[in-house]
Amino acid sequence: MPRPVWSGAVSFGLVTIPIKVLPATEDHSISFRQIHTTDGGRIRYRKVCEIEDRVLDQDEIGRAYEESRDQLVPITDEELDDLPLPTAKAIDVQAFVDAERLDPIRFGRPYYLQGDGAVAAKPYTLLRQALQRSDKVAIAKFAWHNRERLGALRVVGDAIVLQALHWEDEIRSSEGLAPKGVELSDAEVDEAMELMEIIGGTDISQYRDQYREAVEAVISAKAEGREPPETEAPAEPKGRVVDLMSALQDSVRAAKENRGETGGEGEVREMQPKKKTEAKRQAGKKTAKKAPAKKTARKRSAS
Repeated sequence: MPRPVWSGAVSFGLVTIPIKVLPATEDHSISFRQIHTTDGGRIRYRKVCEIEDRVLDQDEIGRAYEESRDQLVPITDEELDDLPLPTAKAIDVQAFVDAERLDPIRFGRPYYLQGDGAVAAKPYTLLRQALQRSDKVAIAKFAWHNRERLGALRVVGDAIVLQALHWEDEIRSSEGLAPKGVELSDAEVDEAMELMEIIGGTDISQYRDQYREAVEAVISAKAEGREPPETEAPAEPKGRVVDLMSALQDSVRAAKENRGETGGEGEVREMQPKKKTEAKRQAGKKTAKKAPAKKTARKRSAS
């Protein structure tokens, strides 16, 4: 297990749960060093004081707030530690809400909460079971790394997870992003829904990072003095879709073929009416078929 990133307690009401906080995720991205392309030398960054023009040791470096371009306000660690925040040493539960009320756009990094010692076993289990039975999450405030944050306590497996949340004013507005004035027929929406049903669901654990695997293969080959493996170039993106319905129908046929469902070009798909709008559409088609007969009758009477 990874090292704890914070230790303290979860408090709700008069109940206190000593806990340790551990990262729930890990980053497997491949990191690169910057080098001088001519000779392969590493590029290093050094912290230099612009007044003394010398490299500083870490214990000589503090922090300051930039009030203006010409004014820096020094702030010490002690001043930050002495702030009168109730969340400085505890994850303070503020409320319990239905899980469905939380918009996933607010979710930040998740952390596992581990009970710290035997004294934490019973209250930890109590909170976990209460959250499970109520299908609620606990909204809490906590202070890490010199800032107060908002989080949600929820159950994953047998553990309680602290899901960091963005504050309301940290979420940017989506206004003006969606296209306006677009008209879609019910048939197009039904076709899209049928495509969704055919594609179906899956266990997302089957997916893997193919880009990382390809980069690792290139690195391994070059480290061993071999030529990097050849990879198949991705297909060029298709042009702008003109006939949306045709694209949807072609997608449905392709998805069925991928699932092993056979059907030639002459296959007739029977669309089951799913909505009232579908029934109206079918009725409109019958009316349209009868219209030519009336026109023919008028021609005969004229002759």
